[in-house]
Amino acid sequence: MPINYDIKQKNIKETVIPMYFTRFILAFLIFELISIGYHTPAISQERSVEKQDYATIIMYHRFGENRYPTTNVTIEQFESHLEFIAEGDYTVAPLLDIIETLQSGGTLADKTLAITIDDAYLSVYLEAWPRLKEYGFPFTIFIATDPVDNGIKSYMNWDQIRELQENGVTIGSQTKSHPHMHRLSPIEVEQEIELSNNRFLEEIGQYPQLFAYPFGEYSLNVIRAVKDAGFIAAFGQNSGVLFASDDMFELPRFAFNENYGSIDRLKLALDGKPLRVSDITPQDMVLTDNPPSFGFTVDDMLTPISQLRCFSSEYGQLSVQILGPRAEIRLPGAVKGPRTRINCTMPAEDGRWRWFGRQFLVN
Repeated sequence: MPINYDIKQKNIKETVIPMYFTRFILAFLIFELISIGYHTPAISQERSVEKQDYATIIMYHRFGENRYPTTNVTIEQFESHLEFIAEGDYTVAPLLDIIETLQSGGTLADKTLAITIDDAYLSVYLEAWPRLKEYGFPFTIFIATDPVDNGIKSYMNWDQIRELQENGVTIGSQTKSHPHMHRLSPIEVEQEIELSNNRFLEEIGQYPQLFAYPFGEYSLNVIRAVKDAGFIAAFGQNSGVLFASDDMFELPRFAFNENYGSIDRLKLALDGKPLRVSDITPQDMVLTDNPPSFGFTVDDMLTPISQLRCFSSEYGQLSVQILGPRAEIRLPGAVKGPRTRINCTMPAEDGRWRWFGRQFLVN
């Protein structure tokens, strides 16, 4: 059955994460999107009616903590985001409901979105939660248990986390110590998950069902460990609109911070549609060949594939070779590390855009 939440009414680590783009790349991408949009009015032509099996996930970290601009949004930015969502034709749904609906073959309202927050910073409790409650917007918070257990002042405590849970907030896991998981041994990965799960069971009475990779970093081995631990879905920090045929353990999210928190960027993300791809190579985001031979197959309902554009956080617009439904993307040089992101877009109808993003890691 489809989810139909009508909640658009008004009443209703000290760790620095990597940015999605440099300022230049973001400006270049937006310019490219706008210019293509103005000159190709009837853009992506779908051969059949598209199933509404997709949603956009947005993510935040800190709120009003201006000392950390790469992980923070200002209060003014956050309030403008909430107002824009409330006044637009968007449906805000619980993330767990979205995942369960898609996994069961159901559909969602067009422009369905979920709000997620990584890390249990105190500003989530003091600043974000009261504002989200005012609008009646559900959200999911992903928590690493060590900072909470260690009583770090800038983090929430377990009483506050339980209060969130009792008021309908979904609690997800982000491991025990928030490590770079792809650098750990298999045993260490299992321990990070097992020990944090035990703490969640002790403190909130249940194991989380949803998982977020710290820094959005993972490997095929990490994915297997997360699946084996019983999670039903896991999320990175690469841009994109998720859809039912996506790998449920490599799901995208759009991250927002002070530098990348404009309403224009929010609208691009929330109005996005999935760039439906499959047969992605390489399968592992941890590179064995650098630069990677990156490619994927585009769903044949999306035409013309010649409108596909890809951008790198290091090199800007990339060369795309089209071989039938297959797109092969090449970087002009090696990934300089420790990570890079590639975002691919394709115009859709009504001035909207399809998104698919991939992050690559260099050990």
